[in-house]
Amino acid sequence: MSDNKKAAVLGSPIAHSLSPVLHRAAYDALGLTGWEYGRHEVDEAALPAFLEKLGPEWAGLSLTMPLKRAVIPLLDEITPTAASVEAVNTVVFAPDGRRLGDNTDIPGMLAALRERGVDTVERAAVLGAGATASSALAALSRICTGEVTAYVRSAARAAEMRGWGERLGVPVRTAPWEDAAAAFEAPLTIATTPAGSTDALAAAVPDRPGTLFDVLYEPWPTTLATAWVARGGAVVGGLDLLVHQAVLQVEQMTGRSPAPLAAMRTAGEAALAAR
Repeated sequence: MSDNKKAAVLGSPIAHSLSPVLHRAAYDALGLTGWEYGRHEVDEAALPAFLEKLGPEWAGLSLTMPLKRAVIPLLDEITPTAASVEAVNTVVFAPDGRRLGDNTDIPGMLAALRERGVDTVERAAVLGAGATASSALAALSRICTGEVTAYVRSAARAAEMRGWGERLGVPVRTAPWEDAAAAFEAPLTIATTPAGSTDALAAAVPDRPGTLFDVLYEPWPTTLATAWVARGGAVVGGLDLLVHQAVLQVEQMTGRSPAPLAAMRTAGEAALAAR
């Protein structure tokens, strides 16, 4: 297939995004010789004008921070998944020009966990309370049968996480960050914090812990992930999430399924190793 089509990732900052590597690897594997995937530095103020100038050759967009919420008023429709966390990371342009928004982070998290054999847990812990933490709660709403404990740094963040829990139908208990080592007693711990934030917790990882889902992919492995593996635990990494959410984006934008997961992961690993 050689139809000339365009897609890209938008955000600010965007220079280090791995999305072009993953999507281009998919195009190569699928034989989509006329497809291009770029990256564009776009902030919230510049987003409306950027969207307006796109022509019919555009198939879709991947969105990273700070655009996941800012794009919503500019779309014609969003999926229930995106609406549940008020965040869109995928825009697909319909043949009639309508802009359709989705969130592939949530099903991407579930797919990454499923790949490691985690289909259901009786309870879970979340480290952090940002945008990724709300996506983690949305994913947990589908696989966690009991309570989720969120470890946060402020009362305001705690209130936010309890609010997301109510909205998503997840019983959320909040605890201070100082008690975060207690998270490791849960069968699943999802770390959603910036690089370095969990380094000091590595010494507290118990023997034979459950599963750690650390959403970072650079630097990798994190200090926490290294300690986790050393004590016999299973680890799901940020590249796993990135690849699985990108697989869903490729399928939506190209109409081709299944997307080449293995080729995309290999390309992502090679790009990270070269940095």
